[in-house]
Amino acid sequence: MARLRGIDATGPVADRIRERRGGTLRPLDRMLLHSPSVAHGWNSLLGAIRRRTDLPADIRELVILRIAVLNRAPYEWTAHEPEARAAGLDDHHLAALRRDDVSSHPALDARQRRVLAYTDAMTRHVHVPDAVFDALRDDFTDTELVELTATVAAYGMVSRFLVALDVELPPAAAR
Repeated sequence: MARLRGIDATGPVADRIRERRGGTLRPLDRMLLHSPSVAHGWNSLLGAIRRRTDLPADIRELVILRIAVLNRAPYEWTAHEPEARAAGLDDHHLAALRRDDVSSHPALDARQRRVLAYTDAMTRHVHVPDAVFDALRDDFTDTELVELTATVAAYGMVSRFLVALDVELPPAAAR
């Protein structure tokens, strides 16, 4: 059970969130709307990361699902698995993400393994060794490296929020 009851807010912030979400509020949104200022900033940041970056969708969703696994955030996994599949990730990729060590999993290509090494370092240790970062330089532009880093950081925040407040999955997703 969620630690706080979500609210069905009205007003401009809730309207902007509904617009980004296709007309509905999710349990995460209902929790965030306890603080409209936080909900507004969150919506802007996550909207930019999800819809206004150059980072390829498959890489973004690979990162998000890996963070869901590392931080034990089933809500995050459930919310993003359809997006990951739409971006081209399949059952083999998803199974690989659930493993503790993804560094040599055959379902993942070398670029994906480098991205996951970066994601794991940021999520597990915060500090990223130079070799892990430098391994990404041939794969991504500077803009994409900033967007990759922001994606890992933002979804680390998302997972921590979801887990700390025990935000429940929507009833249809919990089945």
